[in-house]
Amino acid sequence: MSSEVAVGSTSGASKNSKSDRLARLRELQLRRNEARKLNHKEVIEEDKRKKLPTNWDAKRQRLEWEEEELQKRKEVEEKGENYDRMKVLEITAEQAEKWERKKKAKHNPDKGFADFEQATIRQYQRLTKQLKPDVSDYEREKEKMGEVFYPTIDTLGVEDHKDSEDAVENMVKDLEKQIEKRSKYSRRRTYDPDEDIDYINERNMKFNKKLERFYGKYTTEIKQNLERGTAV
Repeated sequence: MSSEVAVGSTSGASKNSKSDRLARLRELQLRRNEARKLNHKEVIEEDKRKKLPTNWDAKRQRLEWEEEELQKRKEVEEKGENYDRMKVLEITAEQAEKWERKKKAKHNPDKGFADFEQATIRQYQRLTKQLKPDVSDYEREKEKMGEVFYPTIDTLGVEDHKDSEDAVENMVKDLEKQIEKRSKYSRRRTYDPDEDIDYINERNMKFNKKLERFYGKYTTEIKQNLERGTAV
């Protein structure tokens, strides 16, 4: 009788240990699948980060700060207070001194342009500085489009995106400003066809113009006398 009990207990223990091993195996498989999914997700996110501009974090922080400032301004103005005045009162003397030093040290990095490529870069920088993106609309569009929001070489197509009326209106206004600005300028002539030719080459022409600019008022009478033939 005792031997039968021992055999039964041994078979029961083996069944329990087998079920425990199977349970642990299933748990390990689930963990492995979860780790694989997380790893794949992290690889996709890292690939997206690599494709973003180098200064993306700084731009995002700047946009978040501007959004926060607009919200604070709206709340203060609804109370009937002056936001600019309230903000100035919160600035410490140390911060004011620091901003003043930065203002004095700041210089104009724009040295003009020499060709059409540089002119295009200047135009691009000017237009990007005028952009005021809506962060909330950006997030809604991102959530709506999902992974297609960041298209890759394997993306077959992008969902139709319709620009807002405000964006179209801003583009039209900018084009009208460009047309108005260009209408005020005309192509500069390198020379005046009706002007007397008193030079032998372009370098000599520039030199004569410089002389005329500085000494013309003193030599006008002498030139007139020479032309009339009455010079002494």
